[in-house]
Amino acid sequence: MKIFYILYQYLIALPLFALLTMFTAITTILFQHWRNSWWLHGIQAFWSRAFFYLLFIPTRVTGLENIDSHTSYVFVANHQSMADVFLIYGWLPVIFKWLMKAELRKVPFIGSGCKAAGHIFVKRGNTAAAVQSLKEAERVLHDGVCTVIFPEGTRSVDGQVGRFKRGALQIALDLKLPIVPISLSGCYEVMNRREFYAHHHPVHMHIGKPIDISTLAEEDVPTAIEQLREAVIAGIDK
Repeated sequence: MKIFYILYQYLIALPLFALLTMFTAITTILFQHWRNSWWLHGIQAFWSRAFFYLLFIPTRVTGLENIDSHTSYVFVANHQSMADVFLIYGWLPVIFKWLMKAELRKVPFIGSGCKAAGHIFVKRGNTAAAVQSLKEAERVLHDGVCTVIFPEGTRSVDGQVGRFKRGALQIALDLKLPIVPISLSGCYEVMNRREFYAHHHPVHMHIGKPIDISTLAEEDVPTAIEQLREAVIAGIDK
């Protein structure tokens, strides 16, 4: 059955998803003036959900009661695979902007669509660009608009949660926003970084409770980063 599932992906699911990607990107570009509207976000969310629908992958979301769609948050999630993006974009019920690596700007349709949607590109290793990205985040993260960050910086090579970088916590501190841990399970089993096809495996997104760090002292930041990492790990299916 595995060979038939892989053939289905390349011959049917991938072409259909590519068409839907083009439609979503073009729609986002044409209507970018309404980039923070729920109806446009709904189109983008359906595009993400279609990834799982086309592959017949069961999805489960828990912890929705922990967040308010009218409050701005900094969400942080573990990064297992590319499937993480589709799971979060499809089922996180808030308007949000990704903090994403600048290289994605060059991907056809994806890059143009993300720019039109208002996602924030970060050039890694460039301090001046990072400062500019923070200013852009300050401009858009209000009135319920959130951001989502993968603090590991890259996909896991073995499915385990790596070291968290400071950036996500720093943005939450600078903008005085609560930070929310997101725990993703099963995405590594669906599509790890060494393979170019998906496996049939259920996925789960757990949204943790918001963490208020507005009074966090500078000397406590390293401890807070590790505690945030532990909060993400605690929500991953064992």
